[in-house]
Amino acid sequence: MSTLTVTAKGQVTLRKDLLEHLGVHPGDKISIEKLPGGRVEVRAVRPTGEISDAFGFLKGKTNGQSLSIEDMNEIIAEGWAGKR
Repeated sequence: MSTLTVTAKGQVTLRKDLLEHLGVHPGDKISIEKLPGGRVEVRAVRPTGEISDAFGFLKGKTNGQSLSIEDMNEIIAEGWAGKR
């Protein structure tokens, strides 16, 4: 069992081992459910949906242009190199 300290602002920081146990990383979300008896349940929020939800999300944002695989690879390489 872990013991956490509440700050003056009423905040609690979960330690790294607890976050790893939940499988969450910076930017991820967790949910807290209040249970009877002053207990809470902490869970990692997992994205829901289907792969088809991503289809068409760029529609109208490409100005009608198509990119070749080579163009895409170049843009990706520039992004990894910090040029974009």
